[in-house]
Amino acid sequence: MESAGRTQAARDRVPRIDPYGFERPEDFDYAAYEEFFSAYLVVLTRRAIKWSKLLKGGGSVQKSMTVKRYIRKGIPLEHRARVWMGVSGAQAQMDRNPGYYQRLLEGERDSRLEEAIRTDMNRTFPDNVRFRKGADPCLQRTLYNVLLAYGHHNRDVGYCQGMNFVAGYLILMTESEEESFWLLDTLVGSILPDYYSPSMLGLKTDQEVLGELVRTRLPAVAALMDRHGVPWTLVVSRWFLCLFVDVLPVETVLRIWDCLFSEGSKVIFRVALTLIKRHQSFILEASSFTDICEKFREITKGSFVTECHTFMQQNHSSYVKPLKSLQNIQNFLENIMATSPCS
Repeated sequence: MESAGRTQAARDRVPRIDPYGFERPEDFDYAAYEEFFSAYLVVLTRRAIKWSKLLKGGGSVQKSMTVKRYIRKGIPLEHRARVWMGVSGAQAQMDRNPGYYQRLLEGERDSRLEEAIRTDMNRTFPDNVRFRKGADPCLQRTLYNVLLAYGHHNRDVGYCQGMNFVAGYLILMTESEEESFWLLDTLVGSILPDYYSPSMLGLKTDQEVLGELVRTRLPAVAALMDRHGVPWTLVVSRWFLCLFVDVLPVETVLRIWDCLFSEGSKVIFRVALTLIKRHQSFILEASSFTDICEKFREITKGSFVTECHTFMQQNHSSYVKPLKSLQNIQNFLENIMATSPCS
């Protein structure tokens, strides 16, 4: 009875809609979240003071060891867009190309591209009140513009499913179409090359790279996957394609993206390895193909991933130096897949 009372009290205090516009699911643990957030709020306050001092005076944010250290400990919401734009190089690109985004929107129309994007609009964050047609303003139009402009900008990619979720998060953080466009360009064109191209060679390669890293560091898990014939693409494709959006809690995803814009794609591998290592015993309980897939869905839930600050601390402390051979493995597998007649 006392536990039920605490849960109801927490439900009364914690808003049903989070600060980003997402409705909390029916099974959301309000009491556990309130306990976590009360401690995290202390961290956020302390980080906000430090960031305000660091960014005093304005200007673009440049990469440095100090900035990297600050980013790993979390960027306050009010500074996130500015820091992402600075450390990723998106701000420099936007400054070098004034008016370019608007020209893309006003340029020649592509009906196939427009239809592909329009098809995914209602599928993008149906649980977010800001993306619903009745919202004022409705972010569906903003999302459509960003994806359309990017499709015109990068015709080799055009539009690929998964980009809508990534662009949607960028819009929620920047509240700017143009900044979201340039951040998307940095992700698709520089940080994650060939993830969203028609061949998806970069995406396929990196999923295989993860498999090789698991084989080296967590051989029992790799052996389990091999024994039951479970391809890595089946259990982690959404991790890579959507950059953990709709996989991990929102605040955790944003903390991951803080580091992704600063340090590059190795961050995705660190997060994936941290999840698998943490839950290795749980995964090894699986006894079938279906069971393995279900275990991988389960490890993205619970307090370990909700408590984003502790999660990221473990992510960095466990895997600061695990990926020295990452580039070599990527290059090796990329060459094999590029020359394979089945690729």
